[in-house]
Amino acid sequence: MESNWTKIIKPKTGWFEINIKELFRYKDLIFLFVKRNFSVQYKQTILGPLWFIINPLLTTLMFTLVFGSMAGFSTSGVPQFAFYLCSTALWQYFSSCLTQTSTTFTSNENIFGKVYFPRLTMPIATVLFSLINFVVIFTVSIIVNIYYCVTGQNVVISWYFLLVPVLVFQTALLGLGTGIIISSLTTKYRDLAVLVSFGVTLWMYGTPVVYDLSIVKGAFAKVIMLNPMTPIMNNFRYAVLGCGNFEVSYWVVSWITTIVVLMAGILLFNRVEKTFMDTV
Repeated sequence: MESNWTKIIKPKTGWFEINIKELFRYKDLIFLFVKRNFSVQYKQTILGPLWFIINPLLTTLMFTLVFGSMAGFSTSGVPQFAFYLCSTALWQYFSSCLTQTSTTFTSNENIFGKVYFPRLTMPIATVLFSLINFVVIFTVSIIVNIYYCVTGQNVVISWYFLLVPVLVFQTALLGLGTGIIISSLTTKYRDLAVLVSFGVTLWMYGTPVVYDLSIVKGAFAKVIMLNPMTPIMNNFRYAVLGCGNFEVSYWVVSWITTIVVLMAGILLFNRVEKTFMDTV
């Protein structure tokens, strides 16, 4: 009797393999994972999805008080609250993509060991769920910017605003690539997971999130610009607020770094997923 198989699962043999068609076929599963992440995060909470707004607003108020009022950091003439809200929106998206994808293998080992599906659907779902958070707080940021524009504050919205989706997309790729690199390494070296939150905090201070790039002088400014998130953050604020300068050359370098990190992440991810059940 001849059998007609609808799905044939073969082991991956190459170092760099990613089946885009297969990932697209599992798009419904990706959206189910997004829904699951939403339910898990806000289940049994009083305010529920309102934390999408409350958490970044509280962070923005803290940055405004500590770094704006007390430390007196320059915001290039832009209202401090608008400056820090814009920065918080993008940085929280990046850090969320990184930290949540960094636990892909260790937090989902039970599912991975029972059924087959493309493993990259998990980190992709995480990036999409984090995008929901970003869209909500970014919408609030735009409303605040419109208010400052109407009241005559120093907020300028230009055609560079059209580049915002590109900058957000690059942020997602960089967070995804870095996160799956860490996720692949933590299957064998669990103590690396302890350093993730500390490393993200250090990365934030190495990125002009709570300060404007204009206060950094000399050779140290060039070093900071080599941080791939620095041109993204700097150009994002220029596109949304009109402050600072739009850096093209360093942005190109940032894109190259992002692509290299993403490729390295996919390479490691593909190699680790073959044997991670033996090591996790």
